[in-house]
Amino acid sequence: MLGTERLAVRPTAPASPWPVFWVASIATFLVSLDTTMLFAAFDALRRAFGDASAAQLSWVLNGYTVVYAAMLIPAGGLADQHGRKRVFRFGVALFLAASAACGLATGVGWLVAARVVQAVGAALLTPASLSIVLAAFPQDRRTVVVSLWGAVGGLAAAVGPSAGSFVVDSVGWPWAFFINLPLGGLALWRSASLLDESARPAERRRVDGVGMALLIFAVGAVTLAIVESKSPHWSEPALAITALAGLAAGAAFVPWARRAPAPLIDLALFHHRTYRFVNVATLAFGTAFSIMFLTFFFYMTKVWHFSLPQAGLAVTPGPLLVMPTAILTGRLATRHGHRPYLVGGALLYACSSLWFLLVPGSQPQYASHWLPGLVMSGVAVGLVLPSLSAAAVNRLPAAHYAVGSAVNQATRQVGSVLGVAITVALLTALLCLQVDTRPALPRA
Repeated sequence: MLGTERLAVRPTAPASPWPVFWVASIATFLVSLDTTMLFAAFDALRRAFGDASAAQLSWVLNGYTVVYAAMLIPAGGLADQHGRKRVFRFGVALFLAASAACGLATGVGWLVAARVVQAVGAALLTPASLSIVLAAFPQDRRTVVVSLWGAVGGLAAAVGPSAGSFVVDSVGWPWAFFINLPLGGLALWRSASLLDESARPAERRRVDGVGMALLIFAVGAVTLAIVESKSPHWSEPALAITALAGLAAGAAFVPWARRAPAPLIDLALFHHRTYRFVNVATLAFGTAFSIMFLTFFFYMTKVWHFSLPQAGLAVTPGPLLVMPTAILTGRLATRHGHRPYLVGGALLYACSSLWFLLVPGSQPQYASHWLPGLVMSGVAVGLVLPSLSAAAVNRLPAAHYAVGSAVNQATRQVGSVLGVAITVALLTALLCLQVDTRPALPRA
């Protein structure tokens, strides 16, 4: 009894929040990794599904991203209302089940459908992950932690294409999805004991189905018009009507959000000047980020004729700089704020884009013509991505952490959709131009 009493009164040290951080971050890492790994798998998918066009296959990327972007916002509210641990674990389980279905797909329709379900799981776990991390740490450490959380996602997004090239070339495109299962299973298992359930508000908000439909239709219709711009199956008037319908749906979303009793996006979030401009920057950077990686692999494999593993290895030095840069940025931002790193990173990213536009030629000169641009882009991503994530939620009330983060993440995904659509349209136009200008064969 005495021993029991001593144990009962012995002071206990507070549990470290870092295991919670790593469990939440593993799932976020997988979502970001999966989003960009398919950039490297795009050609393998074209070979596997030879009867599908590049525009059709782009929906393996864009179908996921459109639904992910639209679902992120209500998912943030669901996490705040129904319990962050519960929503996080359900999202991880759904993401893993859909990953297995993607790897087993035998047709493009099956693959796109599985990707849509995967997007729902990813959307549920992402804002819940950040709000779990924010709740685990004291206020004075949140700037560093949010920057590190953003760095984990940025590292995964940056490493995804190079990792994907090795996985796809070694064991085939299905393993771009099967690779999620062991790490995701670990996160699901450890989250049961490590995570504490958040307090739930007494009043539950309804899900804004109309707002969600308007957002999905707006982004999907504009994306479809861009992707199919050179398709022989679509006329120019039909594409113009589709694009206008998408823009009209986007315009209609604003008055609906103002009148709806429980809107998908609380427009009051955008009354904060910093939050408003951070989301504009997020949209622009998300578009540029997707364009960069798709064109990297196209240039390496089609112009310099590198094999897929060679292209993956050639891209790797840039992503390796993301994590250390982001960690350093997070520490410095606690003293100097996010603005200098966000602006400086964006300018450096623009310089790297100019480098890739002006310097590399048709003959491979990796060390002198490609590597400097990679170094600039890797450092820039490490500066920008965590700064955007942290600046978006830095001044929001605690009750809006998940929703505010979700809107910012959704904005980045919309940018990613536009980037993929623009790249596919430009590459399709280039291939059509090459076919049109090919010399005619002499007649017999």
